[in-house]
This record gives sequence, C-alpha cells and structure tokens, in this order.
Amino acid sequence: MKALLAVAVLLAGTAHAAEPSPLTMMIPPITDEQLNAGLEMGQEIEARVDGDLNGDGDPDTAYVVASPDERIVNVVLSVRNAEMAGQTLGGRLKLQPDRLGGAGLSIKKGVLVIEDLTGGTTAMSTTYRYRVARGQARMQLIGMDVTLYSRTWAHDGEKMSWNALTGDTVTSLLKVKGSGEDGSYETLYTRKFRRPVKTIYMDDTPEPELELISVTKAK
Repeated sequence: MKALLAVAVLLAGTAHAAEPSPLTMMIPPITDEQLNAGLEMGQEIEARVDGDLNGDGDPDTAYVVASPDERIVNVVLSVRNAEMAGQTLGGRLKLQPDRLGGAGLSIKKGVLVIEDLTGGTTAMSTTYRYRVARGQARMQLIGMDVTLYSRTWAHDGEKMSWNALTGDTVTSLLKVKGSGEDGSYETLYTRKFRRPVKTIYMDDTPEPELELISVTKAK
C-alpha cells in the first residue's frame, strides 16, 4: 500500500508536467527527485532502470521501493495518443523482503529483466522477465527462472526455468557434492515438459517458491 501511494503521487506529478508538452516531443524520464518525493518514512529506492519497453521511443522506468518489511517493483510506461502524452503505471510486483543485496534491473530489447536473491543460508535466486502486453499499457510475464539452494551446502537444491509464453519448462535436482570450501552442486534428473499457457500480468505473478514446488513435486 505504501508503494502504491508513492506511485500515485508520482504519476499525478508527471502527468501534470506532461500536459503542456507538444505531442511530438519526447516525454522526459522520471527524475530521482520525483521518485524520492513519493517515498514515505522508512522507504528507499533500491534500484531503478530506464529504457524503452513499448517501442515508442520514449523512456520507461522500472524501480524498486523498499522498506524493512516490503519491496515493490513499479513499472511506469510513457504513453501517447492523438490527444495526450504522459505516463501510466504498467504493473507492480511484490518481491520477498529478506533480500541478500539489491535487486538487479535491466532492459534488453524491450524486455524487463528482474534478478533477485533472497533468504538466508537457504537462498532463492529468481529471474523474472516481462514485456508490454500487445495492445495494452500493462506488463506481461514471459518467463521465470528459480533456483533454491543452500549457501553452506547443507542440503540439496532445485531449479526450474519456465517460458510463460510457450509453457516450456525445465526442472532439475541440485545434488550436494562435498562440503565447505569443497562443496558444489551436481545437476541431476533434468525433466522437460510443457505447461498450459495463459496470459499472466505483472500484478498476478505467482510466488517463485510456490511455483518451484508446484512443478518439482508434480508426478
């Protein structure tokens, strides 16, 4: 909720600022000052990235608002039509709060990539991939990679790679070999299969650990 309020304040300010701009001019990127102005007590901007996500030539912005108990990725898309040019919220993603370092954000060929590492001695590495849904100002999940493992080689791990557009999924067991400085994982029992395909918007992204469990424990 705090992150949502922060975005609402941000969008109100940027939309107002864009009104007098000619439609032929580039929509200016969101400034760090605008992002920080929307924060509440205890919040910070953990990461941000700017780039063109919808192919219109204007900069879009993805950023993480973090507090001790919540982390939210917000995506602001620049939009224009025959009557106006401005910015709109294209999606929100809730990350796990127990971060092991800041999230990594990048935009590659119109695809937003979010890399996140959370947990403790048992860690979960997640990579999310999103693109703008066809004909909409909304972000759509197109892929997710998840690896659950022990940072101290205390137990086996599991991983999956899921193409949400085709349904193609690959899962593997990570078997512990050795321990301590000699510890490593061996990849075993790789399984490839196809899951049912449906459109998943950023706001409805499934929780990575539950998604990993659902595919690795399936008969």
